[in-house]
Amino acid sequence: MELYQIIKKTLITEKSTVARDAANQYNFEVHAKANRIEVGRAVEKIFKVKVLAVRVMNVRGKKKRSGKVMGQRSAWKKAIVTLAPGSRIEIGEGV
Repeated sequence: MELYQIIKKTLITEKSTVARDAANQYNFEVHAKANRIEVGRAVEKIFKVKVLAVRVMNVRGKKKRSGKVMGQRSAWKKAIVTLAPGSRIEIGEGV
């Protein structure tokens, strides 16, 4: 799999901002079939940083209602990447 197919987008939420400031952790939405080794290598090569740990989880799609019709959002995979001390990614700074 290509590097830019593995990392789909960065997740910038209030919770991820606190984790970034406190523990140097960054959240990404990743490809559903990517494993933690592929995610770690992709982050190291794309952002040129040193990765210490990667945690991945599958996020279920929520059920949503639009009038009478019940629908469901798509499921997706999330990765939490912990960087080495001194490494930073300049994403979402000042947001």
